[in-house]
Amino acid sequence: MFGMIKNSLFGGTETNCGRVQRAEERDGVAFEERVYDGGQYATVEVTGKPFDEASNEAVLQLLKYVGGSNDKGLGMGMTAPVSITAYPQEDGSLQPRVTVLLRIPSQYQANPPNPTEENIRIEEREGLTVYSTQFGGYAKEADYVVHAAKLMSVLGDEATFHRDFYLCNGYDPPMKPYGRRNEVWLVKKD
Repeated sequence: MFGMIKNSLFGGTETNCGRVQRAEERDGVAFEERVYDGGQYATVEVTGKPFDEASNEAVLQLLKYVGGSNDKGLGMGMTAPVSITAYPQEDGSLQPRVTVLLRIPSQYQANPPNPTEENIRIEEREGLTVYSTQFGGYAKEADYVVHAAKLMSVLGDEATFHRDFYLCNGYDPPMKPYGRRNEVWLVKKD
């Protein structure tokens, strides 16, 4: 489930790809159903700003935390994906509110360092099952909205998932220009 990829900024990136339960393609939309284990996450919420601006601000704060802005001064390394919780409005656009999650690297799960910035929280999060679709490029709000709508459309009413939020995921550092991986996750209801 976890793999290491080289990243010049942090040395190594621990990647959580989940366990694929099934993979399918419908109407030109490829998607997977995946299971992810729970664990400790660093989280930041930003409100009152457009999605892209809020996401960038929150991600930078989390990068500082894993880079050493914590009570132990530890550079923990990076994990992927960075997950941005998006909250859709009635028209499909996104509310000016995001919660960004970054899984604490495995070796620090049992005892994560405390953040030095007060708006970063460490949370124990439950495991989850998601419907996931993947796309490339430098993802922005409009990309996530389009891919979420396509995935919702192909799943239709047969799948039960949360409709009041979804997760926008990025796997790559900003300096990687090609072969980028982004995903939208719809969280399955039990």
